[in-house]
Amino acid sequence: MVAGMPSRTCRSKELTMSGQILVGVGREIDAVPDGDFFEALKNLPGKMESRLAFMERERHAVRDFVVREMPRHDKPLPPWHIAQATGLDLPRVSVVLADLERNLFFLVRDPDGNVSWAFPVTTFQTRHRLEFSTGEHTSAA
Repeated sequence: MVAGMPSRTCRSKELTMSGQILVGVGREIDAVPDGDFFEALKNLPGKMESRLAFMERERHAVRDFVVREMPRHDKPLPPWHIAQATGLDLPRVSVVLADLERNLFFLVRDPDGNVSWAFPVTTFQTRHRLEFSTGEHTSAA
């Protein structure tokens, strides 16, 4: 149990925090052994490094630009605008956008090829709103 917190029951079992994690599925919460979770955490840095190996300078530049600029616009960002701002030529931006969309779901393009979603922001209206210290606001992806 967490100090100062009332005990909780889950499917008629008393939960203790030692050696367990809580897993929510639907409206149910179960306590499961934490061994697999901690083993997965140990392997996370290596897995992330290999998953991010394709993120070279141009891919970072495009993704960073899109995430920074989407809150400033009310509509998806067209590839020509990204090319103009990053200094990359349009064919290269198209390749980078396809790579980012294919790998790890970094961004999503609309049917016209414009970027409408780049975690953590989107030009789609969602129930989740973000407001930045600069005064910009957008929907959260």
